[in-house]
Amino acid sequence: MDPDRAFNAIANSRRRRVLLSLSQSYGATTAGDLAVEIAAIENAIDPSKIRSNERTSVYISLTQSHLETLDECGAIAFDDRSKSVSPTDATEPLAEHIRRLQTACYKPDSEESQ
Repeated sequence: MDPDRAFNAIANSRRRRVLLSLSQSYGATTAGDLAVEIAAIENAIDPSKIRSNERTSVYISLTQSHLETLDECGAIAFDDRSKSVSPTDATEPLAEHIRRLQTACYKPDSEESQ
């Protein structure tokens, strides 16, 4: 994968969350399931408590933009018709880089306020 395409793929927090989620799953999932998971993370609530409007907002951005971007660079496989999302050979390496960046950039709340 071209480095510019890889950096573009991980430039958005929702795309990073898609890659991390797929790297921890076994096989395909749906855009709807990803939308619930991402909405729960963004709203810091249990996935079972996600409201329809929160899920819909994430679902629309995933299906109209982010999943296509990730598919075009080979980071994931996205079937627009079935809304199925699957990992590719590039998913795990990209997810590993995301995890390393998160670790390197992590600062506990007490350090951020100093």
